[in-house]
Amino acid sequence: MKYFYDTEFHDNGRTVDLISIGIVAEDGREYYAVNKDMDMWTISRNVWLMKNIFTQLPNSTTWKPRHQIRDEVYAFLTAGATKPELWAWFAAYDHLCLSQLWGRMIDVPAPIPQFTNDVRALVNWTGTTRLPAQPAGQHNALQDAHHVKRMHDHITNPHG
Repeated sequence: MKYFYDTEFHDNGRTVDLISIGIVAEDGREYYAVNKDMDMWTISRNVWLMKNIFTQLPNSTTWKPRHQIRDEVYAFLTAGATKPELWAWFAAYDHLCLSQLWGRMIDVPAPIPQFTNDVRALVNWTGTTRLPAQPAGQHNALQDAHHVKRMHDHITNPHG
């Protein structure tokens, strides 16, 4: 089963701190969570994050401790009948954020892949020159995950 996801995060050049994660399964299921354990003091000093990310975070039950997000993401990604296939846009940091839910990359439990396919790379490989525009919600992890799926579907099935 294919899973399209996005993360919002704070990167200070040494550490990457997960802010939120959104995942859309090809069967229509969705997952979204905000990391209650993020370093709010550091994030609050970053004007861009506060303006573009933090203002879109919901004030609700989606705020969860990191260990709960880890457990729920695992359950979500392993609920399908087949091994999960991960997809993201500029996937490197997204995969890092996902992997760090378990600690080190080698700690990511099977059957979760130790890599994420990159929709941006599909653009290069296929020579795609036009992609669907994102209607709204840019920098909202769940809305971005939906857009990753739209772009993937457009590239892999342009007439469908």
